[in-house]
Amino acid sequence: MMADVRIRDLDWIRTLAEHEHVTEAAAALRVPQPTLSRALARVEDELGAVLFERVPTGLRTTPIGGLVAAAAGEIAERYDRLVSDVANELDPDTGVVRLAFLDSTAASLVPRLLRRFHELAPRVRVELSQEAAHEIAEDLMDWRADLAITSVRPTGDHGWLRLYEERLVLVVPAGHRLAGRTSVRLAELAGEPFVTTPAGYGYRSLTDGLLAAGGVVPEVSFESQDLATIEGLVAAGLGVAIVPEAFTGLSGTVGVGLAARDARRIIGMTWRTTRPLPQPATRFLEMVTAEFAM
Repeated sequence: MMADVRIRDLDWIRTLAEHEHVTEAAAALRVPQPTLSRALARVEDELGAVLFERVPTGLRTTPIGGLVAAAAGEIAERYDRLVSDVANELDPDTGVVRLAFLDSTAASLVPRLLRRFHELAPRVRVELSQEAAHEIAEDLMDWRADLAITSVRPTGDHGWLRLYEERLVLVVPAGHRLAGRTSVRLAELAGEPFVTTPAGYGYRSLTDGLLAAGGVVPEVSFESQDLATIEGLVAAGLGVAIVPEAFTGLSGTVGVGLAARDARRIIGMTWRTTRPLPQPATRFLEMVTAEFAM
């Protein structure tokens, strides 16, 4: 006999697996503990398997429980997307746009686009995800994002709209030996301590490739995911960095031009093309296209 498992129950199982404690999970979900316990019992009854074992510290997720929790998250997210898609079809003037974007575009580009879109479609909600390039790619592949602003043009079934180009420059602390220069060759940076993004980030691959073309292997002193933080660390005298020109001078650093043809970064918008975009996302993309065609 069916145990009447609900989509909500599956989402709660995922939270329970994260906390491995009924009281803590119930508090995080803001539901009574007995309600959460009944949801767990429904799922276990439906599947005919034990998902959690009781231990002195709370609960321990069983191997089957781990399998269920992972699938539960996917099902709950897909259901949320279904509800949103249905709402979008019923009323194209409402709905949700899921937009992922690079940290470095958060201060200027994204607010500008959101302000313009709110003027055009005030009843459409935009869900924002501020992430690194590799996380953006994962969100697109898993349909957690409809559109993304990134510097990496994906291969395969993706659309691409070029927005603008950023000039990359070297930032150094005031008083640095290169602070008075108007430009510098990449080879001159050998031996300098670099502040940069962590390995695996798209921006790190970009700057490492640029330096490698000049015969330089960077000696990394500090790493940060945020370009504004990187500029601040340079201002504190902890190294030099290559950043988009807009990030120079924020904390008192000095920008120096790079004598390299590829010292630039392209910012664009991308989306998957294996199925049509939801109507609100299509409206957002059309707005951005028109904005940058001017």
